[in-house]
Amino acid sequence: MLFYDRINELETLQKVLERSRNEAQMTVLMGRRRIGKTELARRCNDETLLYFFVARKTEALLCQDFVREAEERLGIPIGWPTSFSELFRYLLVYAETHPLTLVIDEFQEFQRVNPAIFSDMQRDWDLHKRTSRMNLIISGSVFSLMKRIFEDAKEPLFGRANQRLHLQPFTTDVLKQILADHNPDYTPDDLLTLFAVTGGVPWYVALLMDNGKTHKDSILSYLTEANSPFINEGKNILIEEFGSDYAMHFSILTCLAGGQLTRGELEAQLGSDNIGSYLVRLENYYNLIEKKLPIFAKENEKKVRYALKDRFLDLWFRFFYKYQGFVANNALGQLDRIIKRDFDTYSGFALEHYFEQKFREKGYFTRIGRFWDRKGQNEIDLIAVNEIDGVAEIYEIKRDRQRYDEKALKDKIAVLQQNCAELHGMKICWGVLSLEDL
Repeated sequence: MLFYDRINELETLQKVLERSRNEAQMTVLMGRRRIGKTELARRCNDETLLYFFVARKTEALLCQDFVREAEERLGIPIGWPTSFSELFRYLLVYAETHPLTLVIDEFQEFQRVNPAIFSDMQRDWDLHKRTSRMNLIISGSVFSLMKRIFEDAKEPLFGRANQRLHLQPFTTDVLKQILADHNPDYTPDDLLTLFAVTGGVPWYVALLMDNGKTHKDSILSYLTEANSPFINEGKNILIEEFGSDYAMHFSILTCLAGGQLTRGELEAQLGSDNIGSYLVRLENYYNLIEKKLPIFAKENEKKVRYALKDRFLDLWFRFFYKYQGFVANNALGQLDRIIKRDFDTYSGFALEHYFEQKFREKGYFTRIGRFWDRKGQNEIDLIAVNEIDGVAEIYEIKRDRQRYDEKALKDKIAVLQQNCAELHGMKICWGVLSLEDL
């Protein structure tokens, strides 16, 4: 698949590269696995670019790999440094007269190799950054570790990065463009399926497009093909985050897949009232779930609902982890039947997320959310407000437009206005969004 989007990120990297010609710059690329950090970093427009991948090897073996890469790209003998710090210091000094870009991928793995590397890098960076002309790009995919390394005030590299980029999935417009390029006659259901399955994550999108899976049925069938990378993907990208304590985390995420639940509802499903610390970590440390409140509501535990943020992981826990017994017994054909049987119902939930994301991407609305009353009733799927212009757009979201009941929505809007004084005096329009509006 061609390289799509990332225009703003590439412009930022270009500006950082230009600044690095006067003083060394450190850029941190963060984001979930498969989001395209490596591809973006390697597209830095520098003639001299070194790429170091931190594999799970001893420090001495890693240095051999790195030296080989450096000598090949720079065309000079470097010798036999046995520590990364020695090599990094050498390259910082070398870059004083020969500007270069150094990309270090899976940076968090240094924690396993030798944690002292972080403090050694801090020392050498502080000593040489004024005179060196190195453009250092650091990438990592274990969110919790990268966040700690660069955002925890107790860590050596805290405050050292000049620029931090948190890569997000493709926008809805880019996803439409990609699908149109590969399937000009795509249907709204094809687009919704692509969104629901990939969440706009570039690697998943490319996997489907490169294999010719551009229609709803072919996309869903590909999920459970023999050796499909999707089958164990959720476990592969999260086990390293959670470590051995993954069971409760996975259980919570399974409960949240395909919906939103209060803490009480979660505790009832899990049969445990000791999940508070797990929810805090999943939200703040792992960035996997988020709190949802009715629009304009103040922080109130009784109204808070929890939801999965990652669309692919939502699908994976809804089908693959929930039916992991099918996978273990190689009953992939039966899992395929389950997915196709339940997907239209599931995709209704994905459709709500699609439109919420689409409205956020417009950059016009100052507040976007949903509404439900104290009893959890009178739910409204999407409310988009521009508080400056005094405009509110209110929508029901239905896969099938024929199921829209305008009177029922007007009744809900009346309850909404009673509960939200902020809407008084605003111009309000309402309607329905469906597959036809994708």
